[in-house]
Amino acid sequence: MQVGVAYSESVQQIWLTIEVPDDAKVTDAIERSGILKMFPHIDLATQKVGVFGRVVKPEAALRPGDRIEIYRPIICDPQTVPRRDGFGGDDDE
Repeated sequence: MQVGVAYSESVQQIWLTIEVPDDAKVTDAIERSGILKMFPHIDLATQKVGVFGRVVKPEAALRPGDRIEIYRPIICDPQTVPRRDGFGGDDDE
């Protein structure tokens, strides 16, 4: 069956369509895709993975046409990111 594997960084994005066996799991598809060789810093032991934007376990079964996504940790400086929680600030006046 065909599935997609996607990974994105700030300067590079990749989306591969690959063939996997019918009983393939998320990690099987990621390994088969070659993305781990292209981005050796990916650590599946710590990074979350998902299918169509929904976090799943690495051993989750796949269905034809699934898009597997490897998520990066979100890193931001709280001093430079404005709060958007709806409490306080100039927007409430």
